[in-house]
Amino acid sequence: MHNKTFVAVAVGLGLIGLSACGSTDAKSSADSKTVTLVSHDSWAVSKNVLRDFEKKTGYKVHVLKDGDAGQAVNKAILTKDNPQGDVFFGVDNTLLSRALDNGLFQPYTAKGLDKTGAAYQLDQDKHRVTPVDYGDICVNYDKAYFSKHKLTPPQSFADLAKPAYKNLLVTENAATSSPGLGFLVGSAAQFGDDGWQDYWKKLKANGVKVVDGWEQAYYQEFSGSSEGRKAGGDRPLVVSYASSPPAEVIYAKKRPSTAPTGVSYGTCFRQIEFAGLLSNAKNPKGAKAFIDFLVSKEFQEDMPLNMFVYPVVEGAKVPAEFTEYGKAAEHPETMAPGKIAANRDQWVKSWTSLVLK
Repeated sequence: MHNKTFVAVAVGLGLIGLSACGSTDAKSSADSKTVTLVSHDSWAVSKNVLRDFEKKTGYKVHVLKDGDAGQAVNKAILTKDNPQGDVFFGVDNTLLSRALDNGLFQPYTAKGLDKTGAAYQLDQDKHRVTPVDYGDICVNYDKAYFSKHKLTPPQSFADLAKPAYKNLLVTENAATSSPGLGFLVGSAAQFGDDGWQDYWKKLKANGVKVVDGWEQAYYQEFSGSSEGRKAGGDRPLVVSYASSPPAEVIYAKKRPSTAPTGVSYGTCFRQIEFAGLLSNAKNPKGAKAFIDFLVSKEFQEDMPLNMFVYPVVEGAKVPAEFTEYGKAAEHPETMAPGKIAANRDQWVKSWTSLVLK
């Protein structure tokens, strides 16, 4: 989840600078035995799980990783008449309307869709996309910092604007980062159309730092990540994910007994990711089989420790590390895709003017 988080790239159909040509690395799906998946850079699956799909179906999967989430979506829109592949994975609910309004996908009702939670089916009337995973964009905190300073970590959006947390928060640019955009949308859900701008004025006055993307924020500016400490990060609050603490535990050189970071659950926004059958796909039959695979229990249970997201299929088991160190938010902020579509571009424009200038 972390690597894909960088971008909503040019939020307004900011397609300038993206080539309309398909990648020369893409393998033609004219070969009916090949299914080409187009995704963001954080696509990952265990080799044995993917082999099972290929063995059962007879299809060979070719993966084309096409940058961060926003860039991949925009490029897919530009190439929709001659798509790079058959299936696209990685469009989320903050960018979903852009993909649907531009005719990126054709309808398909996946086998197993009935086992996914209704709350994740944001296009259930037309089934142009299939929900695959969800995650919560939340502020993470450095436990050691707050313990050392005998300071209670912030618990809500409103807390972040209090003097006690002055100059402690780093977030990502809402115009260039998926978690940055999600955090902005979460604040709009929390404070409403009339209140979110005043909230950001308070955050700016309270010393919020804005950087381009998640990797810079988390690994360079945040004091709580293992790499952040090496890089001298001095901000003990960062906009990241509820699944970041288990990642800190799993990838530690010496596994700690508790996660070194925590989650401020009152700051979370629910992010849902989808897959879809690309319009004009050369191998729609193989694409449909692959989408079915994405909502299979085998893939759903394999997914969390590969992409650090949560399964959407009912009954899919979540790794013990997630339960212990990074549970999903119980009451995250959410917003209807239609409202995001109607306001996203203006929100980002206003946010940029308000926070960065």
